[in-house]
Amino acid sequence: MITHIRGRLVEKHPDHVVVECNGLGYYLVISLQTFSNLPDQENIHLFTHQVIREDAHILYGFYSKTEREIFKLLLSVSGVGPSTAVTMLSSMDTDEIQEAIAHEDVSKIQSVKGIGLKTAQRVIVDLRDKILKSYEISEELQTPNNTIRNEALSALEVLGFNKKKVEKTIQVILQEEPDTSLEDLIKKALKNL
Repeated sequence: MITHIRGRLVEKHPDHVVVECNGLGYYLVISLQTFSNLPDQENIHLFTHQVIREDAHILYGFYSKTEREIFKLLLSVSGVGPSTAVTMLSSMDTDEIQEAIAHEDVSKIQSVKGIGLKTAQRVIVDLRDKILKSYEISEELQTPNNTIRNEALSALEVLGFNKKKVEKTIQVILQEEPDTSLEDLIKKALKNL
């Protein structure tokens, strides 16, 4: 596995670059985010991820390790391939992607070309916990809605209710009344459980 490449920038295009390293020219697929961060100088350093398919070996280049890690996380989601992940990284920067996933912003993720409602929801479900842990997005960055949601979930779990059932009930209530208080949320959830 090739983890990074340092060499002379031979070609620079919005969707790919060619980097010469020890006489070999490497073709790397890049996002617009990487393209805009690349310096115009000759010597560059890119973090890479190699995807091996039956018909091709494709090398993807990233300006930062964070961008590469987000790319790998996106690939772990069923229905998201490398081209969709690159499109997502081209449409939003890594902070925007992390915030959209952490805040469960389906519409923002769905705004990326090629991502439908189900895929956007799957991205959030599969990656939300990983994003919150890996990138230490604090409770302050989450919406107050999420803090109230988590507190209500904990309280109802302590009372012995099934976690999955409680999560679904709370989600429905918060979608109908996003500005509800913690006390009202727990009362309404208890009525519906």
